[in-house]
Amino acid sequence: MKTTRTLAGFDVFPIGLGCMSLSHGYGPAASPDAAEALLLGALDRGVTLFDTAALYGFGHNEEILGRVLAPHRSRFMLASKCGIFREDGRRRIDGRPETLRRTCEDSLRRLRTDVIDLYYLHRWDKSVPIEDSVGALADLARAGKIRAIGLSEVSADTLRRAHAVHPVAAVQSEYSLWSCEVEIAVLGACRELGTALVAFSPLGRAFLADGLPDVARLHDTDLRRRMPRFQPEAYARNLALLEPLRRMARDHGCTPGQLALAWLLHQGEDVIPIPGTTRLAHLEENLGAAGVRLDAEARDELARLFARDRVAGERYGPATQAEVDTERFPAS
Repeated sequence: MKTTRTLAGFDVFPIGLGCMSLSHGYGPAASPDAAEALLLGALDRGVTLFDTAALYGFGHNEEILGRVLAPHRSRFMLASKCGIFREDGRRRIDGRPETLRRTCEDSLRRLRTDVIDLYYLHRWDKSVPIEDSVGALADLARAGKIRAIGLSEVSADTLRRAHAVHPVAAVQSEYSLWSCEVEIAVLGACRELGTALVAFSPLGRAFLADGLPDVARLHDTDLRRRMPRFQPEAYARNLALLEPLRRMARDHGCTPGQLALAWLLHQGEDVIPIPGTTRLAHLEENLGAAGVRLDAEARDELARLFARDRVAGERYGPATQAEVDTERFPAS
C-alpha cells in the first residue's frame, strides 16, 4: 500500500484522527491537558488529517483544536463540519445557506484559522434542497473560507445531485467490518466521481478493538447506550464474533483493532479511516495498522465473519436513522 492517500488534493497519512471523543460521545470530555497531549502526540507521530465538527461538544472540540494546533497549522489537513449545532440549548439540523455561512464564520474563529481545508455538510437537512446547501458551501469556497466540500451520511443519489453543483471531495460515512452499508451504492458513486470515502467509527465504536468490558456500565452520556447493537441481548450475540477476530489477529501478529483497520485500508486507496481515541497508547496502536498486510483470502474471511446476517442489531435507532440519507440493507 502507498504511504499516503489523497484527500481533497492533500497527501495525508492513510489513517487520520477523529477528534469527537475528546469532547463528547463516549462519556465525559477529556481534560484539557489530556486533549493537548493526544493532539500533539498525533501530530508528532505523523497524523496529517484531523477531523472535528461544530457539533462535537457544541463548539468545544473546535476550540480545543484551535488552541492546541493553530501554531502548527501548516503541518496538517483540517476538516470540520457544519449543518448540526446547538441553538437555545438544543441540537438542531439546519442546512439553510444563511445558517451555513454563519456557522462557518463561528468555526473559523474557534479553530483560529483563515481557512478550513475540508468542510462537510454534517447531515443533509431534508427540508432544504441539497443543491441549495451545497451552493452555499460553494460560495464559501469561492470566498476562500474553505478549500473543499464534503458530505456526511448521504446516499449515492444525493451525492450525485450535490456533485452536479460543485465537486464533492469526500463523503464521510460509517464504514467498518460490521457496518458496510456504503458498499451498497455510495462507495461506487464515490469512485465514479473521484470522491474519497472517509470512514468514521472504523473500529465499530470500540467493539472491533476487542470489545467493551461491560456495556451495562457505559457512562450515562455514552451514545452507545442508545444504539441497537450495544443493547444487552444484541451485544451478547455480537460477542461471539470477537474470538475468530482475535484468532486472526494473532495469526497476523497484530491486535484485533489493527486487523479491523487493515481490512478497511485494503478496501481501496480512496478509503481513509479516522478512528478516534483519548489515549496515546490506543493512537499508536491504531496507526500501526498501516503496516499490516492482508492477502485476499484473509480479507474474504473477515468479510464472511462479519456478514450482515451475523451482526445483531442496526447501527442506529429509528430517530437517528431518520436523520441520515444512507442506503440500508434489507431487514434480516
